[in-house]
Amino acid sequence: MNRLNKLAAIAVSALCLPAYAMGAGGAELDANGDGLLSVTEVQAVYPDVTAEQFSAMDLNADGALDDAEVQAATEAGVMPVAPSEG
Repeated sequence: MNRLNKLAAIAVSALCLPAYAMGAGGAELDANGDGLLSVTEVQAVYPDVTAEQFSAMDLNADGALDDAEVQAATEAGVMPVAPSEG
């Protein structure tokens, strides 16, 4: 039973990973919940982000930002940081 609980925890963690990697506001940015951010989703929250800036963040040029691209863009200072609540 202990092994089953560990596997369940790993599975749940893997499903939550994209929003977690995108930061606390990741779920709010990802309007359709697919684990990817489109230019429309990013611009809905950060209207100053241009299509050219989005393309620069989209390292694999697939038209969407995955968790690794969001993390890289955030660390590079290209992706705006979500304002903290409070």
